[in-house]
Amino acid sequence: MKMIVDNRRSPIPTDVVTDCPVDPEDPPRTQPDPEVLTATGDLLRALAAPVRISIVLELMHSELCVHQLVDALGVTQPLVSQHLRVLKSAGVVRGERNGREIVYRLVDDHLAHIVVDAVAHATERPGA
Repeated sequence: MKMIVDNRRSPIPTDVVTDCPVDPEDPPRTQPDPEVLTATGDLLRALAAPVRISIVLELMHSELCVHQLVDALGVTQPLVSQHLRVLKSAGVVRGERNGREIVYRLVDDHLAHIVVDAVAHATERPGA
């Protein structure tokens, strides 16, 4: 895998950025459309809660139903359900009925990479 090196950040795998309209090697000359920026902000806001970050991290490994997430995260069922609704409406997760339960999974791996990178960045900060 070819890597793009930016002296300010860790290397970025090129396969992650090939579909991105923003080239990390060039300073931005033009910004993405306002609609794209709005959608990006909405997505980041949907991910901006510790419980939702934990849900994404759990769903990276396997699809789970609500009671499995409750057990894994140690929070209440209503709280997990509330956060799943936010993630579902943002297009981060989708649920599929399996008998009496709904099994949740990530819509795609890009979202997991965003969360993993954010967690890695937070652990690299001085004082973290």
